[in-house]
Amino acid sequence: MKKTLLILGIFVGAMLVTSCIYYIPVSSGEYPPEEEYYENDYQEYGARMDTSYFYDYLSPHGIWVNHPPYGYVWIPYEVRYGWRPYTHGKWIWSSHGWTWVSFFEWGWAPFHYGRWGWDYSLGWYWVPGTLWGPAWVTWRFGAVHIGWSPLPPDAVFTLGVGMERLPYPIPDTLWIFVEGRYFLHSGIHQYALPVERNYTIIKKTMIKTNIVHRNRMVLNHGLDVETVSRMTNRKVSKYMLEDMDEPGAAKIRADAIGVYRPGFRMNERAKPETVVSKSEAKEKVIRTQIRMTTEETSETIESRLKEEQDREAKNLEESQKSEESRIKREKLKKIEEAKSEKTKARIETDYEKKLETTKKRHRTEKSLMEKRHKNEDKQIKVVKSKKKSEKKEEKKEKKSKSESPAHPKSSRVKKSRIAQ
Repeated sequence: MKKTLLILGIFVGAMLVTSCIYYIPVSSGEYPPEEEYYENDYQEYGARMDTSYFYDYLSPHGIWVNHPPYGYVWIPYEVRYGWRPYTHGKWIWSSHGWTWVSFFEWGWAPFHYGRWGWDYSLGWYWVPGTLWGPAWVTWRFGAVHIGWSPLPPDAVFTLGVGMERLPYPIPDTLWIFVEGRYFLHSGIHQYALPVERNYTIIKKTMIKTNIVHRNRMVLNHGLDVETVSRMTNRKVSKYMLEDMDEPGAAKIRADAIGVYRPGFRMNERAKPETVVSKSEAKEKVIRTQIRMTTEETSETIESRLKEEQDREAKNLEESQKSEESRIKREKLKKIEEAKSEKTKARIETDYEKKLETTKKRHRTEKSLMEKRHKNEDKQIKVVKSKKKSEKKEEKKEKKSKSESPAHPKSSRVKKSRIAQ
């Protein structure tokens, strides 16, 4: 009998390892040892392309940088100021779990293969990978908010098992949060809260990583459908995935989504045709973040930044007011349920303290956001000044060319005629 129970215990343990995996962050200073980024090739699925295709396809939409230890990484152009991965698009529930539908034409690649990383100088960068997934993100959720964060480059996914663990706690600033009621919204980026709000929300949410490999499919089930249905107050529709023959943005139909997801294999010898140095990339990233392109004037850039900052300020204020209102409602409900005046008085005191602590934290959040906005304004002025200097140099160069003799030979002929 004991032998039977032992065998049963081992079997159950093995089943738990290959199913849902919850990520519990290690305490500060106790990060697991570093390991190289690894992901099984997609050869099992008949890979007909290699990673060199990413280099060619994505080059017109961004820059490639050699960024050890990950090799060549890609940084996108054509994104709004303050852009973060998995924000300009839509979340849908599909046959592969939570699936990201990007609004970018190039979105089929970096949001479904590889990983996203963050660097202080480069900002967000993408590390190519070979395995297709519906969305390489981990989740947070609570009573009010839903959040997600791109899996870091060191997060290992094993075929036949899934995501074994995250290599380190994800920094608070790399999470994207919205109020749950907006989660299925097509313009979800409009409701993304500024990063300064994350410090409060993270304490009120739990993390869950549940990316598994079953029946030759990668599934992202980190967020319960019932939770989303309750928070959005609507039924969550399920879509089937259909393969597209050509690269491009996903196509949403009545009950299906067309996606481009070919099999890839790693090509270690390949490299992008043009590779930008980290110092050059830093300059270009600054310009990209504030949409500094040749077609835009300094005034347009400044107005777009102001628009983004105003959106952040509005979202922060509304979120903070909602939290304060919830505390007040909770207090009234507790007082109504109290059976004695003494208990009511204690509840009143406790909740007043709680509200004051919350307001103090809100003031800190607002102050941090305003400080960041001021730094962004300074950055705009520096770039505007540089652009102004570049225009002056261009005018000077054009003037110099127009004044210089176009045909030296004709000039000599003219001089000889004057001499005669």
